[in-house]
Amino acid sequence: MNSNLLKTGFVDEPVSADIDIKKAIKQLCKEKNAVIMAHYYQPNEIQDIADHIGDSLALAQYATKTDADIIIVCGVHFMGETAKILSPNKKVLIPDLNAGCSLADSCPADKFEEFIKQYPGYTVVSYVNTTAAVKALTDVCVTSTNARKIIEQFPTDAKLIFGPDRNLGDYINSVTNRKMVLWDGACHVHEQFSLEKILELKKQYPNALLLAHPECKKPVLMVSDYIGSTQALLNFATESNKTQFIIATESGIIYEMRKKNPNKEFIPAPPLDSSCGCNECNFMRLNTLEKLYNCIKYEQPEIIIEESLRKKAEKSILKMLELS
Repeated sequence: MNSNLLKTGFVDEPVSADIDIKKAIKQLCKEKNAVIMAHYYQPNEIQDIADHIGDSLALAQYATKTDADIIIVCGVHFMGETAKILSPNKKVLIPDLNAGCSLADSCPADKFEEFIKQYPGYTVVSYVNTTAAVKALTDVCVTSTNARKIIEQFPTDAKLIFGPDRNLGDYINSVTNRKMVLWDGACHVHEQFSLEKILELKKQYPNALLLAHPECKKPVLMVSDYIGSTQALLNFATESNKTQFIIATESGIIYEMRKKNPNKEFIPAPPLDSSCGCNECNFMRLNTLEKLYNCIKYEQPEIIIEESLRKKAEKSILKMLELS
């Protein structure tokens, strides 16, 4: 095996052109009793080969149910951590350790802990898009799918801290009539949507509905026809009798939307600066079939979490699964 793993964050070994890589990946999974879980924001070819595909909540739920010995998480680092937290006795792999998350990075655990100390007696609610260390400081995690449902289970006058996404937190405050204290973090993908370009698209496609993720900025949400999690946007587009949609979230979900709705048109909402007119997460796109093949073959890189930290982080995730 190439020894550059610690330098590159993945097994940097060329894959022979003679190998049918998709067939080889499936064969290795069968031999090792491994399962591939992929997020909707992954490259198309990885979505195609995955055993399970879904948003953050679905992947967390899959991790608790699988009887596989090895879980390969094709997503970003915090998703691998979540799977390991929930499945400590399984080996959890991720094709590229460099697949981080700008939102998780915007909330360092030490700074978040200092922030929490400023509000004694407050319950800490954290978006699942956080590190294990932040989850360990958290009372209950949420995803964009279940955030509203979980927040509404607290008394209306409950003192709550919400982190790290200020846009999602502001949206949940508005729909639940709460006044949660918000950590000032954001996702670089959802922050970059251009309201001006979206309004131009709406003029160009007057019959199209704008579907937006709640991580988007408030001005984008205000002109949206439907706001929901990645899974909710997919469900809405599939169930709607409309045939044109502008999608304001990471453009990877459009692949599944088109597969489920071949007779409908999906237009990616443009970011402020993009030559392709779409908005991709550069971290999600670090995973490739070649890295996935090497990941399974050599069972590296592996997600390792110190047990005392894992147990602390687990409580907030289990609370989420209980309330959702």
